[in-house]
Amino acid sequence: MDLAAAPPALLTRRHLHVAGDWVDPSSRDTIPVENPATGSIVGEVPAGTPADVDRAVAAARAAFPGWAATAPAERAAHLDRLHAALAARADEIARTVATELGTPLKLATRVQAGLPLTVLRTMVDLAARPAAEHTVGNSLVVREPVGVVGAITPWNYPLHQVVAKVAPALAAGCTVVLKPSELTPLTAYLLFDAITDAGLPPGVVNLVPGTGAVVGEALAAHPDVDLVSFTGSTATGRRIAHLAAERIARVSLELGGKSANVVLADADLPTAVKVGVGNALLNSGQTCTAWTRMLVHRDRYAEALDLVAAAVAGYRLGDPFDPATRLGPLASAAQAQRVRDHVDRALADGARLVAGGPDAPLPPQGHFVAPTVFADVHPDSALAQEEVFGPVLAVIPFADTDEAVAIANNSRYGLAGAVWSADEEAALAVARRMRTGQVDVNGGAFNPLAPFGGYKQSGLGRELGGYGVEEFTEVKAIQR
Repeated sequence: MDLAAAPPALLTRRHLHVAGDWVDPSSRDTIPVENPATGSIVGEVPAGTPADVDRAVAAARAAFPGWAATAPAERAAHLDRLHAALAARADEIARTVATELGTPLKLATRVQAGLPLTVLRTMVDLAARPAAEHTVGNSLVVREPVGVVGAITPWNYPLHQVVAKVAPALAAGCTVVLKPSELTPLTAYLLFDAITDAGLPPGVVNLVPGTGAVVGEALAAHPDVDLVSFTGSTATGRRIAHLAAERIARVSLELGGKSANVVLADADLPTAVKVGVGNALLNSGQTCTAWTRMLVHRDRYAEALDLVAAAVAGYRLGDPFDPATRLGPLASAAQAQRVRDHVDRALADGARLVAGGPDAPLPPQGHFVAPTVFADVHPDSALAQEEVFGPVLAVIPFADTDEAVAIANNSRYGLAGAVWSADEEAALAVARRMRTGQVDVNGGAFNPLAPFGGYKQSGLGRELGGYGVEEFTEVKAIQR
């Protein structure tokens, strides 16, 4: 194996990052970090405590006045230095994500390491701009940083999800306490190595690893945290909103999804299917925006199923560091079992298995689930309604555009979606009718400056671009 592509030598990380220093945690308890492709332990991090959260929040509170008063150009210069320090670690980040999450190295390099750098670059530019002010009658309306932000991030994109919160919060003038996922905390340590190299002022960003039940709860309930920004499950988001509501604190929640990929009768079917399958299986299906429901016009349904089966057959499971691997493991044994349970239930509910399934061959070790496709999925069934968060695609027929829109909107979620048609105006008309926060038309490219967030139980608030910066501000009216 090429040494450049080998797994990193991951070392145990013993410290928290508080007030600009690596400091000892208050407890000797640790959390092991597993390689999901092998089941082996590759490192460990401190199991943070409420006392650790108190220290970190106090540091962020002390740093807030100075950081909020820092000129926009200076904040932008800090973020620019952070971008350079992080870019220098891009290879190490990709190899670390491939190890602690199992993302194939090629994808980890392009998306897990590359996308956060793209987002951070946009925030450098946005941070340099003074906060917008405007006049309404005799009032001057200004935006000011909200204060101390508690950022609680998931395991599926362990750097992107952090950067999507920390960077706009810093650009707005806020200070941050971060709790990364206990499944993939090592990538967050690489970010804080970069923060140290970049010389951000002490206390502006702080790191407390730990479990959601301990550190997450303490952060969400802390009286000195002004806004909690969370990405994860809807159930956990509901709990965080409850804790924040007890003290009337703001929340920004990016939660679950069950996104529909609507393929109209005149669509370029081979392209729509190829891109749709790739989106559904991205990161082994562990993506909140995954198009996990493919809606196809009845006239082209049989053809689409053949194309889907052929596309899925090209996704090879295996070692994330093997260049031939296109699909890695799921993040944990528990996650893999949850996905298998969804597959078993879909079979019991009468869905027709097209590819994969419980009897498909798997690598001999690791938390793998075969890419699985079901046809004839009832729109009200569990498979069409519940977020699986694994490599499972439901294909659903529709008779006309109205039925397609009705099926797409038949969900408690509303995070993402797609529409395909040779008639772009027709596709745009469908996109406007979909009750979801982001819709791609004919494979439209990802835009890191566009607002990202959901309708319904997919969350509250928006991330990315100027909308993401505004999320971390308060609005004040000054009468003159």
